[in-house]
Amino acid sequence: MKYSYPVHPHIPAAQRLDRQLRIDGWNQRALEQTVVGVVGDEELTVSLFLLSAAALGLNRLKVLTPRVDATLVDIAGKLNPELRLTLLEGYYTHPVIGELFADCRVVVDFSAYALAAKLILQQAYQENRAVVRGSFLAENHFQGLQVFTYFRGREWQELEQMLPSANLPAPRTHDSVLSIILTGLALEEAKNLLMGRPVSPHIIAYRRKELPPARQDLAILVVGAGALGNFVGLGLAFSGFTRITFMDGDVVEPTNLNRQILFYDAVGQSKAETLAARLNHHWRTQARGVVGYFQEHTDVSPYDLIIDCVDNFESRIVLSHQAKKHSKMLVSGGAGVSAGQVVAYDPSQDGPTPAELLGLPDIVSRRTPGSYQRERAACVYQPDPAVIMTNQIVGGLMVDACRQLAAGISPPNLFYENPVIST
Repeated sequence: MKYSYPVHPHIPAAQRLDRQLRIDGWNQRALEQTVVGVVGDEELTVSLFLLSAAALGLNRLKVLTPRVDATLVDIAGKLNPELRLTLLEGYYTHPVIGELFADCRVVVDFSAYALAAKLILQQAYQENRAVVRGSFLAENHFQGLQVFTYFRGREWQELEQMLPSANLPAPRTHDSVLSIILTGLALEEAKNLLMGRPVSPHIIAYRRKELPPARQDLAILVVGAGALGNFVGLGLAFSGFTRITFMDGDVVEPTNLNRQILFYDAVGQSKAETLAARLNHHWRTQARGVVGYFQEHTDVSPYDLIIDCVDNFESRIVLSHQAKKHSKMLVSGGAGVSAGQVVAYDPSQDGPTPAELLGLPDIVSRRTPGSYQRERAACVYQPDPAVIMTNQIVGGLMVDACRQLAAGISPPNLFYENPVIST
């Protein structure tokens, strides 16, 4: 089956992808012209990968899966009008299926059964093809994920750790927030393979204790509705949180669309209002958008949890100050091209705020955070390099930290530096 998409106002790819084209040594041509295969048996994980790959500018994807999430795949096509998606519905249970991927340089494998994983690796060895293998962990009251990149000559013992325990397809539960993180890590490895860049020499892993039931009635304020805000909003919706307020004074710019996935046809519109409306429409949240920037006088009393997705230190300092002053839980995230961090503040633990931990007041000591008035400066006027994967990974980790706080657990601070997630 080949997907076709409705025609929307055309934004040239060079404009849409501008922020990643500014990265030193970036080779967009390698992404656009190479065929990439995707295998999986869980629709959300496969569809999240397709969406992010489309935003990155991968134009030729061949997919084997029993089903996809129609909403996410539709958004993928709207983000990237050049996307050519070939979908075969089913499971990888026979070597002949490998013919679908004969022209693929890389196959990304999310399958949860050993038969598929072994067939894919065997054919990759025979045909000198790389495989990015991503899977979930659930054992001994721990949950997590792992990613390993295979190519000929890498027949290491680590491969055994990446093989599923079940031989054949079977219904399984999955964690939607871990899917966000997993697919971001897998896309980063796939991008590096296609561009001839080094991939991780080890298994990339994220692991934490199994989460107990968490409150889902929390009133949540998300400050910043850009790339981090998009993935945080998606993760909150997947997790069952519905009482969400997004605060952002910016409007959508064409150069946002390589990573701000829910704004495919919203150029010129409010980020906060658009993000809230999209989540309400597709995932039945009760979100609302507030057009404006967080200030010292912003009322935080209605909220149980604040999520900091802003892109400047001054606002982060104000957010930390207000969270501490009013005893509000706070999760703060930041993302660059290849690194990011997630720092949480739990008022019941009396620890440092994110701004204090990261030393932000010292960094901006020549400014006055309390009187700081952030002027609207669109991405087109501040063209720093930016790409989807780091925002996706950090955004997913932020939501996972929120879920831990909602369950009464103080999450560890996390630091991502491609490809390692560490505490």
